[in-house]
Amino acid sequence: MRALVFLAAALTATSAAAQSSGADFDFYLLSLSWSPTYCTTEPNPDADQCGVDRGFVVHGLWPQHERGYPEFCESRHPRWLAQDVIDDNFDMFPSGGLAIHQWRKHGRCSGLGQRDYFDLTREAANRVRLPAALSAEAPAQRLDPDAIEAMFVEANPGLGRDGMSVQCRSGTFTEVRICLTKDLKFRRCDEVDTDTCRRAEIRVPAVE
Repeated sequence: MRALVFLAAALTATSAAAQSSGADFDFYLLSLSWSPTYCTTEPNPDADQCGVDRGFVVHGLWPQHERGYPEFCESRHPRWLAQDVIDDNFDMFPSGGLAIHQWRKHGRCSGLGQRDYFDLTREAANRVRLPAALSAEAPAQRLDPDAIEAMFVEANPGLGRDGMSVQCRSGTFTEVRICLTKDLKFRRCDEVDTDTCRRAEIRVPAVE
């Protein structure tokens, strides 16, 4: 098993989790995108993301309600993401545009400042172990979405199939979504679990 490892600021992230506990949402949703799908299907993919071999990348850490989710929240924190925060998290968000969008749409709903939010996102990503069958070295393959869920459950003690979903588009694997408490423990999330790929088999592109 492999982890999606980034250099973590663990103490800062723990403090950030405590600060976010009073914000108006119930839990976090960590979205991990399968980069080869983006790089092979987008007409003009971001060169920074697709210029190197990547498997999973962080799409975002999203505050969630039990039903629905907040977005583009009013906040005392600025809308524009500081360049030093973008630079420090380029290993995690390989596109500056993606990092800015995630901050504006989701991060400002967390109750955290910019650096605390991205530190918490890093810590959340580091909690998840990636199945070996879904590494950047894996060949192109076709998999049952249920099998992908089972791989993640096996790799991550405490994660249940009712606490995640597999996403697809046009028969191709796009991302995995995993539900976490505000202190980043795996948890059940019925609405997310229900919103999952219903294909019998999906294409998982290889890194090119």
